[in-house]
Amino acid sequence: MSEDRKISAAVFVAHGGVIAALYVVFTLIANAFGMADQAIQVRISEALTVLPALTPAAIPGLFVGCIVSNTIIGAVLPDIIFGSLATLVAAIITRALRNKSRFLLPIPPILANTIVVPFVLRYAYGVEGTLVYMALTVFIGEFISCGILGLLLFPFFKKVIK
Repeated sequence: MSEDRKISAAVFVAHGGVIAALYVVFTLIANAFGMADQAIQVRISEALTVLPALTPAAIPGLFVGCIVSNTIIGAVLPDIIFGSLATLVAAIITRALRNKSRFLLPIPPILANTIVVPFVLRYAYGVEGTLVYMALTVFIGEFISCGILGLLLFPFFKKVIK
């Protein structure tokens, strides 16, 4: 393996680690302010879900960050597993959209969470209510986090990553 390849791999791991750490910190902040445990959850960390368009290191970074943050906040195992897998799938699709309009970037995480999280809420946490209602509340929270905050921060993220 050439020296350039080692440096590239090290940078990839470092970028992924920083993204994972930011995801955890932002999740803990949202959790501390009660933003992540209401009917409409607004996780600041979900704004980072546009990052796979800028660096492939964001894919494992977001996945690991989601696993770690959900574990720290005491999520149940199905939430840790399926919530993190939804984040992983969304990150892969977001990466595939990197050459498209930036306004498409939040769609994968919004949809993945809108589809997966209501089932986690119902069957892992026993939350009462219809799946349609839960999907609507998850959609609103994700739209705020990814669609508004993520897109507002995208130009800043782009400058920082370059």
